[in-house]
Amino acid sequence: MDAIKDFVDLLANPQVFFGATFGALILIVWKREAFASNRWGWGLMGFLGVFFLFGLFDENFQLIIGKPDNVPIVALIFLLVFFTWFAIREGVRNDRRIAAGEPPIEKDEEDRVWTWPDLVYTELIALVVCTVIIIVWSIGLEAPLEQPANNANTPNPSKAPWYFLGLQEMLVYFDPWLAGVVLPSLIIVGLMAIPYVDKNPKGNGYYTFTERKAEITIFLFGFVVLWSSLIVLGTFLRGPNWNFFGPFEFWDIHKLEPLTNVQLSESIWVYGFGRALPEHWFIREIFGLALVGFYIGVLPVALAWKGLTKYYEMLGPTRYYVSVLLFLMMLSLPIKMLSRWVFNLKYIVSIPEFFFNI
Repeated sequence: MDAIKDFVDLLANPQVFFGATFGALILIVWKREAFASNRWGWGLMGFLGVFFLFGLFDENFQLIIGKPDNVPIVALIFLLVFFTWFAIREGVRNDRRIAAGEPPIEKDEEDRVWTWPDLVYTELIALVVCTVIIIVWSIGLEAPLEQPANNANTPNPSKAPWYFLGLQEMLVYFDPWLAGVVLPSLIIVGLMAIPYVDKNPKGNGYYTFTERKAEITIFLFGFVVLWSSLIVLGTFLRGPNWNFFGPFEFWDIHKLEPLTNVQLSESIWVYGFGRALPEHWFIREIFGLALVGFYIGVLPVALAWKGLTKYYEMLGPTRYYVSVLLFLMMLSLPIKMLSRWVFNLKYIVSIPEFFFNI
């Protein structure tokens, strides 16, 4: 039993956890035909059920998942796994039908029904079931209300609501102006831009994967790996002093992990060239500025020439550059996370003279 718990705690290491999540996504996309089987779907749900049931016998695990704030997240994990599997399954089924010259399943199910009584009865039953669940839930779990805010006694860890935990985790790797303003704004703008950037009519109104491979893979990467996994990480693996803890590890408030976070300029000038940092900010940060300029200015052009030429011709210059820049901004999060975990790299560009850090 202890060996299993130690192994799970090892997998909960952020590098391993994030890498395993990313690897699982690649495996799902690559082997989607096998993943779409009912055996995989019910097997994953059964595995999650056994895992959480096993964890209930551990005191530390029980304290984490038993918090009234965290119980809904456990349910959301089950829903996330189920609907990801279901969407892949339906897409694979439709791809097989389209390859055989048949219409998608949704086209065969276009029979109309009356709003009354068919739809209203269904909605009434759903309303009654949800009401019963909420009543039982409210009786079984106390509301997670705490004492009035006190500056002299702050919670440790102090966490945002679950839907903001992804943003709170981003604050660890980016400056507040980036993690709290720029990146959330780009997420909203990017979601608004999708209908104008992506005008491919295929996959409209029915599940598919083959007809929209890149779009669905990018969406799964952004939603499952970069958003949902950060919520899970912030909910269950972030403990006192915002340190990482395994799900079966005691949340020791005295745990201290000494980390020497360095800037890119320090790594190059001090450790690379063996000299002191230049006094002028521009010379000091010239390498970081050049790297950022290459990432957002040169790399999209280079990819248009080779690698993403097909998408450049299909989308046109404007829509192509908007799409690639949004994707590179999304990709900057895992790059920054891995840089912090592996190299202890804090900022690529650090200009405290102007409160500008990247």
